[in-house]
Amino acid sequence: MVEPQTDRTASISAILRELCADPNAEITVGQIVRRCGRRAFGAVLFLFSTPNLLPLPPGSSTVLGAPLVLLAPQVSIGVQAPWIPKSVASRRIKGSALAATFGRMLPVVERAERFSRPRLSFLFGPVGDRLIGLVCTLLALILILPIFGANMLPAAAVGVLSLSLVQRDGVLALIGYLLAAASAGVLVLMAGAAVLSVQKLLHLFGAA
Repeated sequence: MVEPQTDRTASISAILRELCADPNAEITVGQIVRRCGRRAFGAVLFLFSTPNLLPLPPGSSTVLGAPLVLLAPQVSIGVQAPWIPKSVASRRIKGSALAATFGRMLPVVERAERFSRPRLSFLFGPVGDRLIGLVCTLLALILILPIFGANMLPAAAVGVLSLSLVQRDGVLALIGYLLAAASAGVLVLMAGAAVLSVQKLLHLFGAA
C-alpha cells in the first residue's frame, strides 16, 4: 500500500474510507497511526477498539487490545504524540481485513459524525482528556483478557470515548462513561458468578 498522506484535519470516516480503498494491499500499524495525524490518539483508539463489536475469530480481542494498552496510558499521562514500539508499528494488516471490518462500520461512523459537534467542552482539556485516557486504559486491560462475552461493552465504551476525543463532544463522552460503568458492572457480576461456581464445585467435591 502506498504510504498514506497525513491530513491533520481528516475525520475518522475519511480515514476509514482510505484504509478500505485497496483490499489487495497491506498497511502497517505505524502507517495507520501516522495517517491519523493530530487526531492520532482518539482515532487510533477508535480503530483498534470498535472491531471488537463485530464477530471475530477467538483471540482477536487480545491482538487488537495490545495497541490500546500501549496508547491509552499515554493519553492518561498527557503525552502529546503517540509512541509505539517498532515491533508493533511494523505489524502488517491485510487490506482485505481492513475493508471487511471497517467497511461495515463506516455508515455508523458517518452518521455519528454528522450528528456530533463540540459541546460540554469542560469535559475535555488537560484533566478531561487524561481521565478519558485512564478509563480507556482500564477498559483495554479488560479487552485483552480472554473472557467470552465480556468484550463488547468495553469495546463500545472505548469506541465512544475515543470518538468524543476526536469530535470534542461531551455528550459522547458521557455516553462513553456510562458504557464504561456498565462494563465494570458486568465484569463484577461475571466474577461473582465464577466465584460462586467454583465454591459450588468445591462443595460438591468435598461432599463426595
